[in-house]
Amino acid sequence: MELIQDISRPPLEYVKGVPLIKYFAEALGPLQSFQARPDDLLISTYPKSGTTWVSQILDMIYQGGDLEKCHRAPIFMRVPFLEFKVPGIPSDSVGSEGQAIQASTEEPSAAQNPKREIQKILEFVGRSLPEETVDLMVEHTSFKEMKKNPMTNYTTVRREFMDHSISPFMRKGMAGDWKTTFTVAQNERFDADYAKKMAGCSLSFRSEL
Repeated sequence: MELIQDISRPPLEYVKGVPLIKYFAEALGPLQSFQARPDDLLISTYPKSGTTWVSQILDMIYQGGDLEKCHRAPIFMRVPFLEFKVPGIPSDSVGSEGQAIQASTEEPSAAQNPKREIQKILEFVGRSLPEETVDLMVEHTSFKEMKKNPMTNYTTVRREFMDHSISPFMRKGMAGDWKTTFTVAQNERFDADYAKKMAGCSLSFRSEL
């Protein structure tokens, strides 16, 4: 029987030795000539390390905490990924507002004191907001609120590209949940492979709070 390839899961393509989703790899060509503006802000993160959280915080900052304005479009449209490209989903390399809002997230401790992290981001972008607005941001950028918000939880993405019945984009919002997924043997294999590939690297990461 002839196998039918799932077009939503094409083979990865390597770009300078890095495996990327085929569509993302195709988007990198035009980015070679991308010219950032002085007031552009780039969010550079590891996967699943709080990218959506920081994106929502930044958009709320730029909208002055106005929730209605923050519901104008899904987060991936308000804060576009420069490398994002998926058939059938519009993308814009500098965003519909002419501003590529993308800062870097920190370690899991950010979840322990979100107000402190929001204040640090405010300071970084040179903005200030009333205390009550910051408190509103803390509430509406919590994992609980973002998980049920269709403008942040990716439920607006077509099912063939992201099937939330199999695995929702926002799952539990807790660091260290790998303990409930990996078996002891799997974790030992991962640790051994990690130690081998990261030998000589001085970076250290926290995997639990």
